[in-house]
Amino acid sequence: MTLEIWIVFGILAATIVLFVSDRLRLDITALLALMALALTGILTPAEAAAGFGDTTVLLIAALFVVSDALLQTGIAEAMGRWLGRIAGTSEGRILVTMMLVVAPVSAFVSSTGTVAIMLPVVVSVANRAGISPSRLLLPLAYTALIGGMLTAIGTPPNIIASEARAGAGRDAFGFFSFTPIGVVVLGAAIAFLMTIGRRLLPSRVEPARTPVTTDQLSFEDLAAAYHVRGALARLRVRPDSPLIGRTIAESHLSDDYGMTVLAVHTWPPGTATPGTARPVNAATRFETGDLLDVQIMTEQGAQLADTLGLDRVPPDNGSLAGQDLVYLEVALTPRSRFIGQTIVEADVRNRFGVNVLGMQRLGRVFDGDFAGEPLRFGDTLLVAGPAATLAPVVREQRYYGDFVVVAAPTELEAQAGTPLSPRWPLAVAILVAMLAAMVTNVLPTMIAAMLAALALALTGCVRLNTVYTRMSWESLVLIAAMLPMATALQKTGGAALIATALVDSVGAFGPLALLAGIFLLTSVLSQFISNTATAVLVMPIALQASVGLGVAPEPLLMTAAIAASTAFATPVASPVNTLVLAPGGYRFADYARVGVPLQVLALIVCLAVTPLLFPF
Repeated sequence: MTLEIWIVFGILAATIVLFVSDRLRLDITALLALMALALTGILTPAEAAAGFGDTTVLLIAALFVVSDALLQTGIAEAMGRWLGRIAGTSEGRILVTMMLVVAPVSAFVSSTGTVAIMLPVVVSVANRAGISPSRLLLPLAYTALIGGMLTAIGTPPNIIASEARAGAGRDAFGFFSFTPIGVVVLGAAIAFLMTIGRRLLPSRVEPARTPVTTDQLSFEDLAAAYHVRGALARLRVRPDSPLIGRTIAESHLSDDYGMTVLAVHTWPPGTATPGTARPVNAATRFETGDLLDVQIMTEQGAQLADTLGLDRVPPDNGSLAGQDLVYLEVALTPRSRFIGQTIVEADVRNRFGVNVLGMQRLGRVFDGDFAGEPLRFGDTLLVAGPAATLAPVVREQRYYGDFVVVAAPTELEAQAGTPLSPRWPLAVAILVAMLAAMVTNVLPTMIAAMLAALALALTGCVRLNTVYTRMSWESLVLIAAMLPMATALQKTGGAALIATALVDSVGAFGPLALLAGIFLLTSVLSQFISNTATAVLVMPIALQASVGLGVAPEPLLMTAAIAASTAFATPVASPVNTLVLAPGGYRFADYARVGVPLQVLALIVCLAVTPLLFPF
């Protein structure tokens, strides 16, 4: 091997190690690899920057807009509610119905968005039927990944495979080129999960013993779990209170008295009942008669309530939890922008209008100053705020968010839900037109997607400021920065070397053995690094292997794309696997026990079906 190949392999190995260790963000790791290739002279500046203008990146960005339109117009959520109505109470019927609904949605909406939409629906359906949510959430994640196999735009690996084929001087894959294989994989997965797989699925979370709905969520249980029972009180500002006219910041209630104001109800003297809870911030001023929902963390705070001119008011029904003041338990997602920040640094109160009452890590409560503890993935927080404030937070964070709402009262879900927009028929029409253009090849796929995104924005079906907020910039930068790695592998001969090794080791046994080798290489890598990065790395190897064995590249590219979406065996293989980890109460081994047989089934399907559709 030449020195240049050793340098590329060294950078690639270091990149994979950083991907697996998750010590840095994926996009930062990819950019470091890109800079290393440029600084070592392997790539010219133009070659290093080429990924950011690649049609693959532009296509995926446009598809984010299209996907978000389905969310903003309420189309995707309406499908989720429909599932809840028709699923019934039979576990088998729920499982099959869920998979048949989720897979088509995931063919057009990102798998992460699909699972975020369907997760609360599936948990609710499981509770109604008295089934452990653990029996359904792992199949939900797997189905979302399989759904990405159904169309050319279903997942980034499909797009990368199509672009790789076009880059080899052949026609790009058609919109439904992936569909037959994806359908067979989906059918095999349904058959497996309805038979052998059902015996492998765990029941980690206790099933509901009686039909329940989310409005039966016990605040008292949450308060006890986070050690805040007894720390919450309702106080009214007396006419002689020294707080009147002062802001929360000026009052120093938290620093001096250990008292945190969660919400304020305006209640002028002479008025029979207080108003609804309104959010507070440092500039909120106290007025005579205001009813305060507070958290008192010290005995001094309780003793000084009278000194501050505050009278205790018994809460309605003996609990502060009500329709206008809501308590939620939320968990940080693996890509939350707040990981590594403290609650104070994240400015949760001013950013979201909520207060953090307690924090748990791995089931253990922080009894001390948790506000100064850097947050980690999986930390759960007990937050409180007015329903009017929390509803848009829940709605905003439900898709591609910083945290997952574990459970929410029914009245909040009703406000947080996305009703069908009057523009939904227009969004459907634009989507159908885009798909028609892609299927008929009237327009290049990227141009069709860009036109659809522009049409959705111009017609008001999607709000671009929201799209820019929820856009997965990390994914886009990851793809753009990793594409030049494929250039480096090809330029130095590294891809040809790996392909030759594959051809020499397994290719001697025939093209089917090479197909199996490509599948296994891709599938193993996808368990530890993103399927996008895996696809970028493997596609040039698949192309070189096809040249080395003298076969058509299509079956190898198609197999690599399918294998990249079989991220079933670990909870870190895909964000959707991680999303269901906490709600399902899963252990690491649960994913391997169910996921590895599914990977084997996908391998068998690829070996049996791919050569029939794309001969060698």
